[in-house]
Amino acid sequence: MSSQEEILSDGRFSCIARDPRFWEMPEKERKVKIDKRFRAMFHDKKFKLRYTVDKRGRPVNYTSTENLKKFYALSESDSDLSESDSKELTVKKKKKKKVKGKGEADS
Repeated sequence: MSSQEEILSDGRFSCIARDPRFWEMPEKERKVKIDKRFRAMFHDKKFKLRYTVDKRGRPVNYTSTENLKKFYALSESDSDLSESDSKELTVKKKKKKKVKGKGEADS
């Protein structure tokens, strides 16, 4: 087989290197952006399937959530919101533990 450089040096295929139709899609644009309403599908058990064989019958060991992460990404603004939400939840949990601790000591 010819190398990529030899193919591009051929006059018949020289336009391929300059034509945007043949460029590889950037990683940012490759994944579909979804908003916070659908972020549960990344960790919800309802969306998780364990595959044992692929479509040709070969044994594999992966889950459907790996496919979801490959094709979908949280939108920028929503991922920032989800991080701040998780931080708020941890702060609330810590406060509840402190309140419970004081109540137990009084009894």
